[in-house]
Amino acid sequence: MTIEQELAELRATVGYLKDRQDIHDCIQRESRARDRQDVDQINSCWWEDGVDEHGAVVNLAPDYAERANAGHRAAFNFTSHNITNHLCELDGDTAYCENYVIGGLAWKDGKTTSLGIGRYIDQLEKRGGEWRILIRRCTIEMTLDGDAGWVQSEPVKGFLKGLWSREDPSYERPIRWKPRDEGVRW
Repeated sequence: MTIEQELAELRATVGYLKDRQDIHDCIQRESRARDRQDVDQINSCWWEDGVDEHGAVVNLAPDYAERANAGHRAAFNFTSHNITNHLCELDGDTAYCENYVIGGLAWKDGKTTSLGIGRYIDQLEKRGGEWRILIRRCTIEMTLDGDAGWVQSEPVKGFLKGLWSREDPSYERPIRWKPRDEGVRW
């Protein structure tokens, strides 16, 4: 194998790995943005002509972020979307992904937390060098309800609370520790 062939193979491998990482980052960023109710960040993960299918509800990308956030605010105090298994099949500038998701949902009643377990079946496209979601289909495969009282217990007191805004501690730069009396805490 010549040096030119080795370099071409290396370039192809690095390009493939970069695409895979950019795709995974987009999917993770979108889930994080929904848990912060960050409309700008959610929108940055979707193409304008994108479509989200959540059960019987179909959202066009320009309306998706506001509608999803309003739905979460109406029913829950907090959400936590956790991407676990990530499968990705690349076909040029199109990616077909299956992402397992565990959604933690803290109901407004403050007494119940639910876990919804399902998958995001996504098609992403690369346009202008950037990967974004074009189509998302969501499955629900099992759920679990539990007592939400533990977060009100003594062992949890002092832990930071997640916030549905850019005031969430994850946006802070630089990240610094703070005394227990600073920040929004349990």
